Amino acid sequence: MLGAAAVALVQAAGVPAFADDAPAALTGSGLPVPRFVSLKSDRVNLRNGPGTDYPTSWVYRRAGLPVEVIKEFEAWRQVRDAEGATGWVLQSLLSGRRTGLVLPWERKTGMAPPLVPIMASDSQHTNVVANVEAGVIADLHVCDGRWCRVTVDQYSGYIEQKKLWGVYEGETFK
Repeated sequence: MLGAAAVALVQAAGVPAFADDAPAALTGSGLPVPRFVSLKSDRVNLRNGPGTDYPTSWVYRRAGLPVEVIKEFEAWRQVRDAEGATGWVLQSLLSGRRTGLVLPWERKTGMAPPLVPIMASDSQHTNVVANVEAGVIADLHVCDGRWCRVTVDQYSGYIEQKKLWGVYEGETFK
């Protein structure tokens, strides 16, 4: 059972409660698991185990890509990407900066990606600031459980939270 201080840390981190309303588990790093983070570098090896002796199964080449930390072991983090692939990444290659992929599940090979509007405010009944393609990385600034204030390149506004991978359903953070 987590104490009040641990529960406050989990809530401050914006990690949602699970089905039994128990907060996420805290780890050796003192941070909750699961949680979303992003890649610091344009070249990050995804390994089959927590160490450089394990083979590389994939190389990510997209700084800012959101991944979900699902387990920790010493300086290594087991992560899951938007496609469901899992593996181990050295903690120093991860950032606490929150990003989200716009509708990654809507990208289909051989088809133009759908466009998602960035709205001027947190409402469907406002002006469209810009339209971005599914698969674009957005910087997440604030999420209220329904909308996230985002930046994509020079465009800032709001995207519905359910259209982003990199933030939990109902999660709030500032």
